[in-house]
Amino acid sequence: MGDDLIRQLGSQLGENGLPYAIPIHPNLVHLTLGLFIIAIAFDVVGVLFPLERPIFKFLAIPAARSNFFDVGWYNMLAAAVITFLTVAAGFYEIMLAHPPADVTSAWGLQAMSTLLWHGVGGVFLLLFIVGMAVWRGFQRYVWFSDTSRQVQWSYLLVGIGIMALMYVHGTLGAQLAAEFGVHNTAIHLLRSGQDPNQVLQALGGL
Repeated sequence: MGDDLIRQLGSQLGENGLPYAIPIHPNLVHLTLGLFIIAIAFDVVGVLFPLERPIFKFLAIPAARSNFFDVGWYNMLAAAVITFLTVAAGFYEIMLAHPPADVTSAWGLQAMSTLLWHGVGGVFLLLFIVGMAVWRGFQRYVWFSDTSRQVQWSYLLVGIGIMALMYVHGTLGAQLAAEFGVHNTAIHLLRSGQDPNQVLQALGGL
């Protein structure tokens, strides 16, 4: 029964090795990255607001310090929520991946090692982002609820450190697609001896 199910699923996969045309995980990754980076960036602006106030005044930009902290909080909260979907989609697409075993990445890793590090790293990043959201919530509603400054420098430094981890983690993901061809339509077509331009043009004409 298991073999029949696998064969049935395999017959439904497209040229990218997925049952849908566009991989979901990479798109959600960009959403996670954008939300997290914006959250930290706006909190940095909020912390430095007393130094920036003359600039906003000179440019005639009506800015309030609390607005920057609002953006930081809600983006971090959204990042924590969306990352659950990002990781879930990633593990689903990993299960459908069939990378070549004879290819080594620019970092000297084979496909399975890259998949393993990318998968485990995604779980840890999820935990880190959720932890940051909880930390941010305590700062906003408990520790600094009566002050104009809502975040600690330690929070911002940890956030910047997580961005560095995201860079490493994202590079592993990019290597999976570009170097191993995981769910990469063009690479799948080339490996099967087809011309990606002709196939994609034919699909576009349907």
